[in-house]
Amino acid sequence: MSSVDKLYREDDCRSKSEFIEKAIRFYCGYLTAEEQDSYLPSVVTSTLKSIIAESDNRQNRMLFKLAVEIAMLQNIIASEQEIDILSLERLRGECVKEVKRLNGTFRFEDAVNWQNG
Repeated sequence: MSSVDKLYREDDCRSKSEFIEKAIRFYCGYLTAEEQDSYLPSVVTSTLKSIIAESDNRQNRMLFKLAVEIAMLQNIIASEQEIDILSLERLRGECVKEVKRLNGTFRFEDAVNWQNG
């Protein structure tokens, strides 16, 4: 039973009973796998979908936070600078070209070099 005490938390189960129930379902599926050739692939597919969904959720949350921070920075800069719309559109086009050229690895140092060069 000591392995259950250790592993149920690692499996994100809320209780030992939930862990044991999952283990029984898995074992029953394993025993009937000969009858149902699709059991193991569905388990793997289900697990992978769950991992991908959680990863997507994390990435979406981080992208949202990043977008908020960038919007704040843009508003601070815009409030202090007098940039006309035409210059802003040209800058956006040049930035798109530069970021593509650098394959998305544009760094602050690149901007400093670009502005001073």
